[in-house]
Order: sequence, then C-alpha cells, then structure tokens
Amino acid sequence: MNPLLLDFPCEFFTERLLIRMPKPGDGKAVFQAINASMAELKPWMPFAHYEQTEQDVELNIRESYVNFLKREDLRLLVFHKESGEFVASSGLHRINWAIPKLEIGYWIDTRFSGKGYMTEAVQGITSFAFEELKARRIEIRCDPRNVKSRAIPEKLGFALEGILHSDSLSADGKELRDTCVFAKVKN
Repeated sequence: MNPLLLDFPCEFFTERLLIRMPKPGDGKAVFQAINASMAELKPWMPFAHYEQTEQDVELNIRESYVNFLKREDLRLLVFHKESGEFVASSGLHRINWAIPKLEIGYWIDTRFSGKGYMTEAVQGITSFAFEELKARRIEIRCDPRNVKSRAIPEKLGFALEGILHSDSLSADGKELRDTCVFAKVKN
C-alpha cells in the first residue's frame, strides 16, 4: 500500500498531553523551547550546535508538516493539555512502511523536565504507533551516556537489543559514540 493513502489521526491525547502533527505557526514556541533548553540539548542534539533564528525553526516546522502529510517522517509536537504550552518535540522517524517499523526520537523543553511528561508522551506515541499505524517494531536509539533519555525506554519496558560501538558521532561531531538500541515488537 502507498503510504500516502494511509489515513490516521493527526493528533491524540494522553492523561496530561496533546500530541499532534506540527502546523505552520508552531515555530515560535519550538524556537523558545530550544533557546530555553540549549545547555541540556547541546551534548546530545546536533541541531543545538548551530545558531537558528525563529524563521529557521518555523521553516523546519513547515518542512515537518509536509513530511507528515507525505508520510515520510511523522514529527509530533507535545503540548500540555490544559495550558496549551509547548512541552516537547518527538516523532516517528526512519520509517519502513513495509514492516512497518519506526523509531521514536524526542527532546523536552527544560522548563518541563523532571515531571514525567516525556515518558508519558513516549508511552502515548508507542501506543499510537502500534494501534493506529499497525507498527510491528518500534525502536528508540540513544547515546548510553544520555542517562535521562535512556531511562525512558527502560522505564517503558523496551528491550535493550544491543549497543552499537563507535556507531555515531557526538552531537558536536568531534568524537565517536556508542548507540543503545532499544525495541518493542508486536508479533
């Protein structure tokens, strides 16, 4: 089946969160979150190593919107259900629709860190992928040194399938890093 013909919800809820596809105009909130979280993002996220304007982030959001519609990459933005505040960016990436297999990536606005929002969002996204997208395999990959990121798949019962040694570059591109591969599968 052509992925463009896949019909599934563009938003869903968890107990405290609204998780939805990016929309034009979301760039301002995402830009503010990136700036507020730069110290925490820099060790792990390559995008935190170059200066971005609000327009750059808005352009990225609009590209993500188009990619979502084309079913090539499903970026998801996370908002607090009651206040409407932007909390985190996540999504389903490296999609192989033939299996279907997806990878969850995520980062959180530091101002919302430590409240369980990212774990709740990843649990919701995992359920969405299995139920709505009929996923057979969901992966989470992270640097073993990123203790906070690694704690999420461990807490949610993802299996650590292995550690790929010297598999990727550090976010600043200066050294080789290992990659933990966590997965949940549905037979």
